[in-house]
Amino acid sequence: MENSRAVRVRFAPSPTGELHIGNARTALYNWLFARQHGGRFILRIEDTDQERSTTAFRHNLIDDLHWLNLDWDEGPGKGGDYGPYLQSERLPIYRSYLQNLIDRDLVYPCYCTEEELAEERKRLLATKKMPRYMGKCRSMSLEEREKRNIRGENPAYRFKVGRNRIEFDDMIRGRMQFDSEAIGDFIVMRSNGLPAYNLAVVIDDHLMEITHIIRGEDHLSNTASQLMLYDALKFPYPRFCHHSLILGTDRTKLSKRHGAVSVGEFRKQGFLPEAMINYLAILGSSIPDGEIHSLHDMIHLFRMEKVGKGGAIFDEGKLKWVNATYLHNDTPASFRKRMMPLLSSYPIGNLPSEKIDTFLDFIRPNMENVQDMDRYISILIEEPFHMDADAAHILSQLKSSEIITAFHRILSETDSLTSQNLKQVFKDLVSMTDIKGKELYMPIRAAITGITHGPEMDKLLLFMDKAFILRRLEKVIAEK
Repeated sequence: MENSRAVRVRFAPSPTGELHIGNARTALYNWLFARQHGGRFILRIEDTDQERSTTAFRHNLIDDLHWLNLDWDEGPGKGGDYGPYLQSERLPIYRSYLQNLIDRDLVYPCYCTEEELAEERKRLLATKKMPRYMGKCRSMSLEEREKRNIRGENPAYRFKVGRNRIEFDDMIRGRMQFDSEAIGDFIVMRSNGLPAYNLAVVIDDHLMEITHIIRGEDHLSNTASQLMLYDALKFPYPRFCHHSLILGTDRTKLSKRHGAVSVGEFRKQGFLPEAMINYLAILGSSIPDGEIHSLHDMIHLFRMEKVGKGGAIFDEGKLKWVNATYLHNDTPASFRKRMMPLLSSYPIGNLPSEKIDTFLDFIRPNMENVQDMDRYISILIEEPFHMDADAAHILSQLKSSEIITAFHRILSETDSLTSQNLKQVFKDLVSMTDIKGKELYMPIRAAITGITHGPEMDKLLLFMDKAFILRRLEKVIAEK
């Protein structure tokens, strides 16, 4: 590694919404890189957007990171020598550096209104030019500035962009070049006294001694502006790493139109944190796909320079496979611990421990996520009993009525359900209906469970109370 300083990386989200899985992957990359190099992983909250930032979003964001087991070494709840770690608590720092830039004539006040800027943008687009600020206030006289100030107009401050080429080496993308003329004089301090993103992030990254900035490629354009500020403030450059974005199946940036996109949404759907981390780790990185990896393995296998440059397609089906694999490979004790919070809210949660273990044992092979538990528990509850469309279709067929009626008759004449008795019940049923295999079992499953798939039927029937099964069959017969 070229940088001889101890590795310090940061994840710096804005609490303006729920934690997007793309941002979660950025946090993971930073975490893996820090752990791989024995460095420090810092969490910094960039909350200077007062209109959109909320305490609730900040708490949710921190909770999601805890859920993903991405522990930070410095930041909210941990403290550290480089705080505060909330930008809203660092405003005097930004203003002192702004004054430094003012004193050195590297910035100037800008009084342009939003309407004026929108009109300028519209005019540039109409002439097929890159939208940028054309420097209207740059040459404003001191007298005119004083008049504006007396009228109570609060200016923003813009950085004086020179004419030069900006270049840097990206750890993922190699040599990058930008023409400063295409950027235009950019805002470093807003008219409300709050710092713009580029100024705040450069100051924070320098003061917190960040060595590597690992973020999405959508920040590439910001890097050119930030490098100009690094030079103006005489700060040494960190190393930059811009990874690809996560894309939907249509190869556009993953958004709500593609379905669930936040960590919180996937949590609610019953996905495991281990599965989410595993999937995000293999998504567009050097870690082998199609395998389950421990965190220790991920740290060992991760290579920043081998992270893909092209967009990584998010495949929810693959995530479900990873999640199901974790559930199926879980130890009985761990699986029970995961399921008990859901079980305890249903009557089944009051069953003897060995009965619960039996239930968990036969449903686990069919589970894709934790929330599947609700579906399988609902099978065992008297009301409301829901039958899906596929089950209803099977029961609408003529042979199904014959099978259900015969099964009810044989079962009602059986003393009790044991493994041996159940075998005899089905032998008698085959003899009575002359139907075998799937054609025989599927109508029974549909009538008793309301679905056409799930746990093995013999295990399910032995778990259920005989009277309960008969009531389910009678309900179907009555509706014929």
